[in-house]
Amino acid sequence: MSDRDPIFDCLDRWFEHLNGDLEGGLDSILHPDVVFLSPIVYTPQEGREITKMYLRAAGSTLADVDAETDTGSTPSAMDDDNKFSYVKVIREGHHAMLEFETTVDGKYANGVDIITCNDDGQIVEFKVMMRPLQAINAVHAEMKATLEKLAGG
Repeated sequence: MSDRDPIFDCLDRWFEHLNGDLEGGLDSILHPDVVFLSPIVYTPQEGREITKMYLRAAGSTLADVDAETDTGSTPSAMDDDNKFSYVKVIREGHHAMLEFETTVDGKYANGVDIITCNDDGQIVEFKVMMRPLQAINAVHAEMKATLEKLAGG
């Protein structure tokens, strides 16, 4: 652990993950009891495995990453030619807010990932908020199809 706030190390590892460079993949950064909050699903999703599934579906929907690749990393989520990008990052203590922009089904989407970590730099809560409504509807349709595929349904 460094002298910096825990969120700095956590986000360094999150960006390594997005670049496909995080050793151990999401398992190494997500706390076993992590809670994922989505604009698409009403109830909080609790636990590492379900959170990984939602993050893979989100990567597929928002950043054109292959959701069925379960290598523990997300190759090319932050490539220069990718439609997804973080445009602002705010971090302090155990919390970060990362504003993103992308397009989904031809519709502009703007949102934030709100990440909370523990003292060990593991993500304990991952919340996604998004706008406008047309983008949320497009994301909902694409994520539903991807989640059904990932769940084997």
